Amino acid sequence: MSTTTFVMGGCRSGKSSHALALAESRAGKRNCFIATCVAYDAEMRDRVRRHQAERSERWRTVEAPVDLPDAVAGEAKTVDVMIIDCLTLWMNNLILDEQSDAAILERVDHLAGILEKARCPIFVVSNEVGAGIVPENQLARRFRDLTGFANQRVAACADAVIWMVAGIAVPVK
Repeated sequence: MSTTTFVMGGCRSGKSSHALALAESRAGKRNCFIATCVAYDAEMRDRVRRHQAERSERWRTVEAPVDLPDAVAGEAKTVDVMIIDCLTLWMNNLILDEQSDAAILERVDHLAGILEKARCPIFVVSNEVGAGIVPENQLARRFRDLTGFANQRVAACADAVIWMVAGIAVPVK
């Protein structure tokens, strides 16, 4: 059965670990982890290595820092289960790619359409960005707003939404 589960929460809330645990319970022989991170510095490379170490050898990694919808569409045809980690970094990459807000939101809609039609279970991870203060600079507000819109769109098409709080999964939908 195909379902999309959206797992979101703050930094270090346990989102990725929870999504992985849920996906492992549905994993088969063909499991795909789609990574959106671009490791620009040593600290981020360490984070990536820690996340990789959490996954068993059953997970094949596909890197899709910008072309996420195409990667999901291609992989969803052949895999048993998929994890997308994470929308937040994808938004960052699209902004750094100097794409317009309209182009970014069009890509989000395209991704949501793919999620709705996928034939495999998909677990999508993202940060909650709307619970904090209004950022003091335009770039940070743009990032927060675009990520918030992306989260809303994915949550709307997801079959289940889970909000992670201090390692505790709180069902939202």
